[in-house]
Amino acid sequence: MILPKVRDPRFVTIRRGGTLTDDDHRLLALWAASCAEHVLGLFEAARPEDPRPRHAIEHARAWVRGEVRMMEARAAGGHAMGAARDLRGAARHAAYAAGQAAVVAHVAAHELGAAAYAIKAARAAAPDGRDETAGRAECRWQRDRLPEAIRELVLDDQRLRNDICWSVFDC
Repeated sequence: MILPKVRDPRFVTIRRGGTLTDDDHRLLALWAASCAEHVLGLFEAARPEDPRPRHAIEHARAWVRGEVRMMEARAAGGHAMGAARDLRGAARHAAYAAGQAAVVAHVAAHELGAAAYAIKAARAAAPDGRDETAGRAECRWQRDRLPEAIRELVLDDQRLRNDICWSVFDC
């Protein structure tokens, strides 16, 4: 589980009673898509014929551009997570990262799911004994790409949800 039991109003859009602007929601989706895309090759190496995770990332970006509706992005995310079901290790985590990125359109707080699964994918793909180093490097890579407008929001979210996100944000 990557979502808290009580929703943080900072990740609920203003029109739904929270404080998240549409611009920041789109930035969260783009950042999540970048996190997922960074490890997508780990899935595609295992299943090059399965386009579902790549399509999920594309749908996340298309939602930001207003080219697809939230329900379409959410459905693409579900299909990407379906691609992960019979896999293990890095490929599975990479597909889940893509799925989480697409569902940010529906629930902004999934941004951390995309990042956390990408870190788990990097750890799983690392040579023996290098998993923690690979995870910290992936975490730093992600943080380096955080847009300034959402940087403090995401870093605070990582601090608050690190325990339920497998403690991957200790970097």
